[in-house]
Amino acid sequence: MTFHFQQAVRAVILLAFSGMLFMLHFSGDITKLINPKYVGLSQSASIIFLFLFFIQITRIWTDTGKSHHHCHDDHACGHDHGDSSFNAKKLISYAVIVVPILTGFFLPAKVLDASIANKKGGMAVLSHQNQNPQEKKDSSDSKTATSEDLSQSAEDNISVKDDVIDPGLASREEVSKEKYDQLIKKLQQSPKIKMNDYVYAAYYEEISKDIKKFKGRKIELKGFVYKEDGFGPNQLVISRFLITHCVADASIIGFLSEIPDASSLKEDTWIEATGILDVTTYNGTELPTIKITDLKKTSEPKEPYLYPINVKLL
Repeated sequence: MTFHFQQAVRAVILLAFSGMLFMLHFSGDITKLINPKYVGLSQSASIIFLFLFFIQITRIWTDTGKSHHHCHDDHACGHDHGDSSFNAKKLISYAVIVVPILTGFFLPAKVLDASIANKKGGMAVLSHQNQNPQEKKDSSDSKTATSEDLSQSAEDNISVKDDVIDPGLASREEVSKEKYDQLIKKLQQSPKIKMNDYVYAAYYEEISKDIKKFKGRKIELKGFVYKEDGFGPNQLVISRFLITHCVADASIIGFLSEIPDASSLKEDTWIEATGILDVTTYNGTELPTIKITDLKKTSEPKEPYLYPINVKLL
């Protein structure tokens, strides 16, 4: 029997990938890296890697003198069977695969914080999200006009209830267009806006479309403290990270807020705040702002990220 070292390395890599994914799921850290709606795909990948590992171990040992089917000793068939000489090209290829595995096992999954928000643009991103709010509103109205016409009879009978959508519903679950419209209608009619994790992204987008429409409303929300150079001693941003697919596409969303003792709050401190929505101008852009009336420090939530609501279009 002949032992093939490179085939053994490939088997170890497959097993390591499977083990890493299993570890991330077991610890719950997988949701710090991807949107929960992809958890099922990630679990499937772990199983596939394990299956491929069992196939790969059959290639580690071969009978001495046994040749590859339809191939010559000089590998003129054009592909590598794993027993060719090790070279720099292969070393780089293996390194590209092995390094992510090592970081997955030995580096803890770190929650994105204020330093990452700053690198991603911070207030520049928030200002861009809120620029030309009337154009956004007009664009949104034109996009939804057709669907509103088609479902007008259903919407006429909508009654806004507190349990329109369960706030605990996993983000990977899809909701109908009708339920999503009820959710937005609840926002528009409620005197007090509760920004729980499930509705946060949808409510934030709706508020940004027409800030003045929500001026004077009471609002409750949770987030971490983010600050930038140029902020006044009473200013901070109550921030969250929104993830569409994975942490690579994470974007900061949040509200510029005002409170007299803002300077005493350190960045990355998680807070729960209650306040009144208002409109302010920052670097020439109108932004929603919160005049904080009540605030308390809190611990970082188990799931610190926000995710968009998945809406069924049909």
